[in-house]
Amino acid sequence: QGRLVESGGGWVQAGGSLRLSCAASNILNINNMGWYRQAPGKQRDLVALITPGGSTDYADSVKGRFTISRDNAKNMLYLQMNSLKSEDTAVYYCNADGKNDPWGLSRDFWGQGTQVTVSS
Repeated sequence: QGRLVESGGGWVQAGGSLRLSCAASNILNINNMGWYRQAPGKQRDLVALITPGGSTDYADSVKGRFTISRDNAKNMLYLQMNSLKSEDTAVYYCNADGKNDPWGLSRDFWGQGTQVTVSS
């Protein structure tokens, strides 16, 4: 049914940039969307959040370096990552709050994840 698919991950040198994309399909009433990441041995943490109207919040560790954005008409979510550090190495996951059908309750949808590796 509803799903999120990430793309754009890769291997970059410290100081480099990557742009992640997330395509949403068959998800109704999408509210907030966000990017999370999980490094080896660590829990999955919020990186950035964006509301339908475009208000954003960022983890302290990425403020000033990452920019989250969305295109509601295209059902797309993006994360521009600049000045990457080795500490940013993780699997990045797209998240959306929405519904599978009009009768369902709101729930979190998750993408499959995309690997970002930053070498120092």
